[in-house]
Amino acid sequence: MDMEEEQAELIEQARKLFSGPVTFLKSAPALKFLPDGDVPEIAFCGRSNVGKSSLLNALTGRKAIARTSVTPGRTQELNFFDVGEPLQFRLVDMPGYGFAKAPPSVVETWRRLVRDYLRGRVALKRTLLLVDARHGVKTVDAEMMKMLDEAAVGYRIVLTKADKIKASELEKVHAETIAEARKHPAAYPEVHVTSSEKGLGIAELRGAVFADSLT
Repeated sequence: MDMEEEQAELIEQARKLFSGPVTFLKSAPALKFLPDGDVPEIAFCGRSNVGKSSLLNALTGRKAIARTSVTPGRTQELNFFDVGEPLQFRLVDMPGYGFAKAPPSVVETWRRLVRDYLRGRVALKRTLLLVDARHGVKTVDAEMMKMLDEAAVGYRIVLTKADKIKASELEKVHAETIAEARKHPAAYPEVHVTSSEKGLGIAELRGAVFADSLT
């Protein structure tokens, strides 16, 4: 089987898995509330309003598995979702960052929760760092990349909302993001381009998530 056939097989296996049960397990406002780390976990992080909930909904083929909040940055907990029956792995929706109006105490609580989770979670196989394609890697994204590097957590960069900009601009942002990824030891050199609204890159990312859960 060549690489293209392997990729197609992976995408199909992932599609079947995600078309089965995907259920919300729990929210954890602190480490003591985390579920047992008995299955692999794939975490999603990104700036508030980057389209994280929409991407999670698109990947799982659900309309509201992850609540899309009107107020960016409202979710300040780790949200866990079980995938598969029997359970195969968990998706972890991490609280959004870069919320300008949050008090410093809230920001510090977020930072501590995320940092401690990243550093101490053996079950965490991969993190997906979502970056808005309209803006590229911003300072807050670079700070998150640094946190992931320091925690030695391998991560994929995923450009979201790719349908919102011109193809030429997208190409430029994609190239710039790849260049940025290469500066970070824990970042994958490949950068995924997605649109939850149009379905662009969703099947491929789903396959990547499934593959990461098996490592």
